[in-house]
Amino acid sequence: MPFSFSPDDPTFIIHRGGKMEIAPTVALSSRDDLSRAYTPGVADVCLAIADDPSLANTYTWVSHAVAVVTDGSAVLGLGNIGPRAAMPVMEGKAVLFKAFAGVDAVRICLDTTVTALAPSFGGINLEDISAPRCFEIERRLDAALPIPVFHDDQHGTAVVVLAALRNAARLLDRKLGDLRVVVVGAGAAGVAVTKMLIAGGVTGGDVVVCDSRGALYDERPDLSGAKAEVAALTNAAKLDGDVTTALRGADVLIGVSGGQIPESALAGMAGHGIVFALANPTPEVHPDVAVRYATVVATGRSDFPNQINNVLAFPGIFRGALDAGATRITEGMKLAAAEAIAGVVEANLAPDTIVPSALDPRVATAVAAAVAEAAGRDGVTR
Repeated sequence: MPFSFSPDDPTFIIHRGGKMEIAPTVALSSRDDLSRAYTPGVADVCLAIADDPSLANTYTWVSHAVAVVTDGSAVLGLGNIGPRAAMPVMEGKAVLFKAFAGVDAVRICLDTTVTALAPSFGGINLEDISAPRCFEIERRLDAALPIPVFHDDQHGTAVVVLAALRNAARLLDRKLGDLRVVVVGAGAAGVAVTKMLIAGGVTGGDVVVCDSRGALYDERPDLSGAKAEVAALTNAAKLDGDVTTALRGADVLIGVSGGQIPESALAGMAGHGIVFALANPTPEVHPDVAVRYATVVATGRSDFPNQINNVLAFPGIFRGALDAGATRITEGMKLAAAEAIAGVVEANLAPDTIVPSALDPRVATAVAAAVAEAAGRDGVTR
C-alpha cells in the first residue's frame, strides 16, 4: 500500500521546496562586485590555490563546510528506503549543522562512494548507512582522505550516551568503572557506544552486548567482523542467554536496537538503575515503564526528559575539527566532546537533567572548544 499523507499537514508544509538554500556571503550589487566574486578576479584566486592547495581553506568555504552523505540504506527506523527518500533527513541534518554551530553543510544522497567529492569539503559526515557496510565505508574513507570523516549514527550517538552516563553516574554517586552495563543492539550504534563507554572508563568485562540471538561472548560461534571485535572486549564472564538473562543484576540498560524489551526483564536489574531506551520514535521500553525500575531514564525522543540527541555532538565536533584544521577525528576528540556536553549541566544535575537541551546554545560552543583543544593534543592539526 502506498504511504498516505495530507499535503496540508504542517510537517509536510515546512518540507515543501526543501528546508535549506544557498545564500551569498558577499555583495553582488555592482560590476566591481561581480568582477571580484567571479570573472576575471576569481581567476587569480584559482591560480593561487593551484600553486598552494592549502589556500583553499582560506579562500573557499572548505574550512567550514561538511558533506552529509548517505546511501539511504538505514534511514532512521525506516530501513533501506534509498537515497532519494533519505533527502529530507539529510536536509534536516544540514539545517541543524548551520543553526547550532554555524557550519555550512550540503546533503549528498547517492549510490556510489564519496572519495571524489572530498576536495570540496572540510569534513564528511556519514549518515544512515547500514551495518556492517558502514564500518568499512568509514574506515576506508578515513584512511584515504586528509579531512575528518565521522559516521554520526555510530559516534554521535556514542558521544552523547557517554556524556549522559557520566552525569547519571555522578548524580547517583557511582563510578563508571563500577557499573554493570547491558547494551541491547549490536549494529552501528551499539558497537560504537560499547567502544566509547570502555574508552570513557566503563570496565569492558562488565559490559554485555546483546543482538537478536542473545549475549555476545568471545567464543560464540556465529560472530564475525565488528561483533566479534566487540565480543573480545566485553562479557568477561562469557554470559550466555537472552536480554532478560543479561539484565539480571545490571546497573545500566542502553537500548539501541529498535526492538522491544519486556518489563519483566527490567525487574531483574539492580536497584537505583539507569535506563537509556534510545530507539526512536518507539523506545525499547516506554519511559513510564522504565521509571518503575530505574532512577534515571533517557530516551531519543524530544517529548520526554533527557533526550539523547546527536545534535548535542556533531555540530560542535565538526566546528571544533574545522577550526583546528584537523585531518581526522580521534578518540580523544570524541571523549573531549562527551566531557564538554556533560559539563554544560553538571552544576544542575537532576534525574530529569543529565544532558543539556538540544536547543541549549552553550553546547556547540563548549564542544567545539574542547574538540579543537583535543585535536591539538592528539597532533592531528594541519
